Amino acid sequence: MIAASSPRFTFYLATGNRHKAAELQALADAQQLPVRIVPAREIGGMPVVAEDTGTFVGNARKKAIALRAKAPPGGWVMADDSGLCVDALDGGPGVESATFAGPGGDSAGNLAKLVEAMQEVPPSRRGAHFVCVLLVAGPRGEELVFEGRCSGRLLAAPRGGAGFGYDPLFAPEGCDLSFAELGEAAKNAVSHRARAWATFSTWARTALANSD
Repeated sequence: MIAASSPRFTFYLATGNRHKAAELQALADAQQLPVRIVPAREIGGMPVVAEDTGTFVGNARKKAIALRAKAPPGGWVMADDSGLCVDALDGGPGVESATFAGPGGDSAGNLAKLVEAMQEVPPSRRGAHFVCVLLVAGPRGEELVFEGRCSGRLLAAPRGGAGFGYDPLFAPEGCDLSFAELGEAAKNAVSHRARAWATFSTWARTALANSD
């Protein structure tokens, strides 16, 4: 059973990426799910974590464990690990998506490096998919993993000013617009994070019902 400290159930999100927290909260609000996503910065910031396990689940687990030390007693922690897997790069950057441009890189640098790496790749070989793993960890050692995937392709050049990360270069399957052109509502209907969230929300509603 999840302990509630307010009308909403609270999950402390193990990330320093404010976009992820906002995106997950938007998903909860759109579904009228009484879940509050609290960014790590509100409880002292996300500890530095070496994301070196080689898997999305392993990295998410490390982040959850790191934030657990800062979370209030009885609180639940949620960790997100996600990445872009490109067919022509043998699944890269994958779990290294956030550091693709190197230790001192940022989202703009990661995107620029991917554009450069794909310059000579023809349309027929530009397949890619996003993966998102949501891992929730409870105060008594509970651990649940929810995974979502969104397949698509990389465009010839970045397009659109919304979204974040690799969004301007990725078009989901069956769509001619990039994630950065779709807008928040349309992206949240098909994204990897939305699909992981869908499985999480099914579990959360059951947990909520059982706590009544």
